[in-house]
Amino acid sequence: MTAPFRFPRFFVTSPQPCPYLPGRQERKVFTELSGPNAAELNDALGRIGFRRSQSVAYRPSCAGCAACVSVRVVTHEFRANATQRKLMRRHADLDVAACRSWATDEQFQLLRRYLAARHPGGGMANMDEMDYADMVEQSPVNSVIVEYREPGSNGMPGKLIGCCLTDRQADGLSMIYSFFDTDGAERPALGNFIILDHIARARAAGLPYVYLGYWVKGSPRMEYKTRYRPLEMLGPRGWTLLPDADPQ
Repeated sequence: MTAPFRFPRFFVTSPQPCPYLPGRQERKVFTELSGPNAAELNDALGRIGFRRSQSVAYRPSCAGCAACVSVRVVTHEFRANATQRKLMRRHADLDVAACRSWATDEQFQLLRRYLAARHPGGGMANMDEMDYADMVEQSPVNSVIVEYREPGSNGMPGKLIGCCLTDRQADGLSMIYSFFDTDGAERPALGNFIILDHIARARAAGLPYVYLGYWVKGSPRMEYKTRYRPLEMLGPRGWTLLPDADPQ
């Protein structure tokens, strides 16, 4: 009999400096997402800790290190704390829309400002318009760009202040990449609000999880992910709840 789809071929990248833990090297295992079963393959790989970038699914495979841990929020059991409820009220007036995954100059300019403020020396710092278009549009799965705008007036849309490239998987929403206005004077903690909004969206759609990517214990840049409980982490025995003793 012929198999319903080809078993994927996996490859490993060369070691590179780790962006999260100084002095360490990172390496990734990856495979191509293509053909009529790309979405099913992406779903299956997502459940075992892979992430998507354009038409590639990857996960860390670092020699002697397992610090990167896949995490996901259990949407139906999530209860916002007082700070998170205040944040949702603060931003309740925003116009939020899930748009088709099509790159715009307005999105790109927001991304450039975000990278300059938050990740000036990061791997995406030199991204140009074509690179951004590839990131957004080269998706073999069900993807959207969720846009967050200030309230419009006179029939015109308001200022774009946040975006998230999001995949809808069989068991949840996967937040591929989010970026936003980093001037918190008027709109504080937009990144946190975007996560809260995705939890609400997944719950309304009957999806049990929101995938937040990798959490790296000991990396200050990743600590924010532990604020959304219950949070499951992927380990040798499968998905288990992150203990409450870990930093909030």
